[in-house]
Amino acid sequence: MTLTRCSAALSVALTCLVAQAVMAQPSGEKTLVVARAAAPPAIDGRIDASEWATATVVEDFHQVEPIEFASPSERTRVYVMIDADNIYIAARMWDSEPAQVAARSLRQGEALNDDDVFGVALDTFNDRRNGYWFSVNPNGVRRQAIFQNTTTRNFDWRGIWHTMSSRDSEGWVTEMAIPVKTLAFNPASDTWGINFRRKIERRQEFMAWVSRNQQVNPSASGTATGMTGFNQGIGLDIVPSVSLKQQRVFDPENTEHSIEPSLDVFYKITPALTAALTVNTDFSATEVDDREVNLTRFGLFFPEKRAFFLQGADIFEFGRLTNAGNDTEIAGSSLANGRPFFSRRIGLSGRGEPVDLDVGGKLTGRIGDWNVGLLDVAQSAYGTVDARNLFVGRAVANVLEESSLGLILTNGDPRSNLSNTVVGADFLYQNTRLANGNVIEAEAWYQQSKTEGVSGDDSAYGLRIGMPNEAGFRAGIGLKTIEQHFYPALGFVNNAGIRDYTFETRYTRRMDGYLQAAYSTLDVQLIELLGGGLQSRIATLRPLVLESSSGEQLELNYIASKEVLYEPFEISAGVVLPPGEYSFDEAKVAFETGGHRALSGTVRFAQGDFYSGERVNIEGELTWRPSRYFALSGQYEYFGVDLPQGDFVTRLLQVRTDVAFSSRLSWSNLVQYDNDSEVMGFNSRLQWVPEVGRETYLVFNHEQEDPDRNNRFRSTNADLVVKLGYTFRL
Repeated sequence: MTLTRCSAALSVALTCLVAQAVMAQPSGEKTLVVARAAAPPAIDGRIDASEWATATVVEDFHQVEPIEFASPSERTRVYVMIDADNIYIAARMWDSEPAQVAARSLRQGEALNDDDVFGVALDTFNDRRNGYWFSVNPNGVRRQAIFQNTTTRNFDWRGIWHTMSSRDSEGWVTEMAIPVKTLAFNPASDTWGINFRRKIERRQEFMAWVSRNQQVNPSASGTATGMTGFNQGIGLDIVPSVSLKQQRVFDPENTEHSIEPSLDVFYKITPALTAALTVNTDFSATEVDDREVNLTRFGLFFPEKRAFFLQGADIFEFGRLTNAGNDTEIAGSSLANGRPFFSRRIGLSGRGEPVDLDVGGKLTGRIGDWNVGLLDVAQSAYGTVDARNLFVGRAVANVLEESSLGLILTNGDPRSNLSNTVVGADFLYQNTRLANGNVIEAEAWYQQSKTEGVSGDDSAYGLRIGMPNEAGFRAGIGLKTIEQHFYPALGFVNNAGIRDYTFETRYTRRMDGYLQAAYSTLDVQLIELLGGGLQSRIATLRPLVLESSSGEQLELNYIASKEVLYEPFEISAGVVLPPGEYSFDEAKVAFETGGHRALSGTVRFAQGDFYSGERVNIEGELTWRPSRYFALSGQYEYFGVDLPQGDFVTRLLQVRTDVAFSSRLSWSNLVQYDNDSEVMGFNSRLQWVPEVGRETYLVFNHEQEDPDRNNRFRSTNADLVVKLGYTFRL
């Protein structure tokens, strides 16, 4: 498909979109005046009338899904008040079937995708671009995030706040206390953006105080006035921790013991600007990555999970080059290709092994209309790589009503001794206030790298425009160029020397009944080599996707691919595809049950051509949750590939158990195996959080390998870590 044809298709889609009829939106902006608390309420999950007597009350919720602005099926009442130290929020969620309230998650940190949830969005600068998300389920399990690129939530962010929930014969109740010391805000303004959202899982019903385009985010929120008189104290968080480690290598036999203290310090220079310092940084308690099968020529993109790098991570986002929050069949690693800064490049070797960080400093926050971020890290030497100093600087100015203009600079290469610098600029446009609730967003960006010993062909640039509407038509078209020698040493590039065209369109019809949504999508990606010639083309048609009100989903896919190999490609050990042009098609069907059920799962089956042969792909996931205290889940992925050059099978197996003794104490175990590496890994994490900011971890990792592929596994390494951390907030 040519770019001209893509443009024509986009024009048609946008014309149809603007013409569509939607349910009338309420007129005017919603505003509340926040009351001051006479005394701090007890956060015990029970709304005491005398404690909340002075609070501002919000009750005018509307449905967001399935039908935006329709009346919700159940009542919700929210109480809001503040004092010098906290924002207090309580909510009563009435439910006509209280026994059916979904509350299966009890482990802190767990995703709440399959539970009833109440959430609060706070846009502390009232700029309609940035903000915080705090949510909780009926068990009092916390889930928090920062908004990135306005609409995407990064749930790996951690912040100190307090909540408790309880259930009764009328539904469920929750109370929250969000310390102002956890937030960055402008003390000169008394107006914040604020919003509330509730989910009833068994009906797949979402309701909110304010929404636009079926979204609840900083661009779609009400305003809260009276947000003044806060006490930031000294603005200092001191977080010492210590790790007791035992590391064992089996061949040759060697065991080492160590005690490693570390220190993180966070200081609010102003309520809007935070400085952070990390010394002898320890990431031993960070969750392990999920393994993935990769049958492409290009590397995969894994998310950042380390707390130090997640603090202020939204400021360092560039050009919407992210695989998060994109409802498209285009590969996430391809969407992220070209990022100037990807924090996983720091403190990890090319093989994913930890590298010590001696000291690191960070400055993030707001100065006037500018969001600023500075990061400087001293990474220890490892292998043949000398100790390196790594720097990232980012500045973003708010322009227009909802848009931004930014600059970025990176310096240093964490994986070689060569010098490397990248400079870039990006412009992000967003307008969520078009007629009929429509939204338009666009981005344009340019980057230039400078690498020692390399000259020329070292820039990257992109342009995209889209209308990401949740109902009716949505569409987007993009162009991205990554020159051959563009190398962001602190960023992510898995495919260079290319020009990447993308086109996405979808039509969604939402209904009020058992069948809640039906939609069709077409996603096309065309990648050409800058030297001439096609690299790949993939068109994914989902002619029908059905979603029920109880969470079931049926999906049909048809994928048409064309790949051109200019050199031999070893797709599996000993199986080499010769250069040439390959066209192949594949059909896929997938079915998913509602996750709120005691027994839930997903099955996917795909079959079709694959390069010069054929392949079958079977994926299955099954989760059993007999109660909120225990969950057992398994995932199996199978690729059977039959090629003239040789046959091979890839298998990926993952088994996980979660035991939650309470919302403060939990034990998780994860076993992963794939027959490509013939490595079996076991990770066990005992987590005790008696109070937010006080954490103890017991982590055990054990790895076995079958190098001879004779089904006889041998232990290769193991480590045991006890980590204790405590936050002193002054």
